[in-house]
Amino acid sequence: MIGYTMVGTRDLLQAGEFYDPLMAGIGFERCYSDDVVISWGSKADESVARFFVGLPFDGKAASVGNGNMTAFRVDDAETIDRLHALSVQNGGSSEGKPGLRPQYGPGFYAAYIRDPDGNKIAFVCYDA
Repeated sequence: MIGYTMVGTRDLLQAGEFYDPLMAGIGFERCYSDDVVISWGSKADESVARFFVGLPFDGKAASVGNGNMTAFRVDDAETIDRLHALSVQNGGSSEGKPGLRPQYGPGFYAAYIRDPDGNKIAFVCYDA
């Protein structure tokens, strides 16, 4: 259903350094990069939705929208724990430590972070 998701950045180099290990941790590879954008996904399978980070097309400063978030589904709670820690080590900030969120379902396990630009992302597992 989703072709790709894109978030803005003020510093593409920093964004790449932040997202490269996270995307590798969920099995995504860097698919494309140039002076204004980086994408991750699967080079071999274009049906996999890609995640992009880039400088805004209009040349204005990147801004973060309240209520916007991209959630990455992963296989297990241990991966979420590791990705949350890695995110914080690489310049992100925690918006919700890893743990069960029973209000969303009995096995829903998630962690929420902000990247260095303030974009909110989550790592989720539905059957932890």
